[in-house]
Amino acid sequence: MSFTFPLLSRWRQFNALTKPRVIQLIVFCALIGMVLAVPGVPSWPEVQLGLLACLGIWFVAGAAATFNCLVEKGIDSRMKRTAWRPTAKGELSDRETLLFSTLMCVVGSWILYVWVNPLTMWLTFATFVGYAVVYTVILKPLTPQNIVIGGASGAMPPVLGWAAMAGEVSPEALILFLIIFLWTPPHFWALALYRVEDYRKSGLPMLPVTHGNEFTRLQILLYTFVLLAACLMPFIYRMSGWFYLVNAVVLSVGFCGYGWALWRNYSDELARKTFRFSLIHLSLLFAALLIDHYL
Repeated sequence: MSFTFPLLSRWRQFNALTKPRVIQLIVFCALIGMVLAVPGVPSWPEVQLGLLACLGIWFVAGAAATFNCLVEKGIDSRMKRTAWRPTAKGELSDRETLLFSTLMCVVGSWILYVWVNPLTMWLTFATFVGYAVVYTVILKPLTPQNIVIGGASGAMPPVLGWAAMAGEVSPEALILFLIIFLWTPPHFWALALYRVEDYRKSGLPMLPVTHGNEFTRLQILLYTFVLLAACLMPFIYRMSGWFYLVNAVVLSVGFCGYGWALWRNYSDELARKTFRFSLIHLSLLFAALLIDHYL
C-alpha cells in the first residue's frame, strides 16, 4: 500500500499536466473531422483507423499541454486559476516534465506515422510546434493578439481527423478549421475578462489588460457576428443539411446574444456565463454536424 498510493499520486500529477478537459474537446473535434470525412457508416477497418488516430492525437496534444505547463510554471504560480498545477507548485521537476512531454510526443507521432498516415503525423507535429513553441514561447508574452494568431493551432483538430481518414486536407476540413479559429477569441476573451487581475499579475499582455474591458467586449461581440457567418458555411457548401443549419443558427444567435449583453452591461457573472456558453456552443454545433451527417 505504501507503494501504490505514491504511484497513483504521481500519475495524477502527470495526468493534470495534459489538461484532460481540453484534450477531451480536442479529440472530440478531431473525431468529428474523421466521421465527416467518411461517407456513410464507417467500416470496421475505418473505425480501427479512427481509434488509432484519436490515440495518437491525444498523446501529441497532451505533450503540447505538458510543455506549456513547463514553460509557464512561473506565470501559473501567480494565477489563482493555474497555481494548483504540479509544475507551478514544484511537485514535478523540469526534467521530469520535459521527459514526459517528449515521450508522449514521440509515442503519439509514431502511432500516427506507422498506423495512420505520414500527413496526419506531420500536421499533428506542426500543431504541437505551433502551440508549444510559437504560441506559448513567442506570441503569448509579446502581443495581445496572441490568442488570435495562436488560435490556428487550436483550430487544427478537425483537420487532423479529416487527414487521418481521407489522407488529404479538403475544403470541408478547412471550413471546420475556420469555425474553431473564429470561435477561439470570443471564448478565451470572455474568460480573460473576469480573470483580468490574474493576467495583470502574470505580466501577460492579454487584451483586457492592454486595451481595457470595453474594447475587449466590443471585440467579443464582433467576433460572434463573424462566427455566425462561418457557422453557416457547412450548409452553404452542402456538407450538411437543414438539421445542422437550424441548430447552427440557434446556437450562434445565442452566442451573439451573450456578446451583445456583455457589451451593453458588463458583469463578471455574465462573462462567466458567456465563457460557459461558448463551450456549449462549439460542442453542440459539432454534435449537430455529426447527427446531420447520418440523416
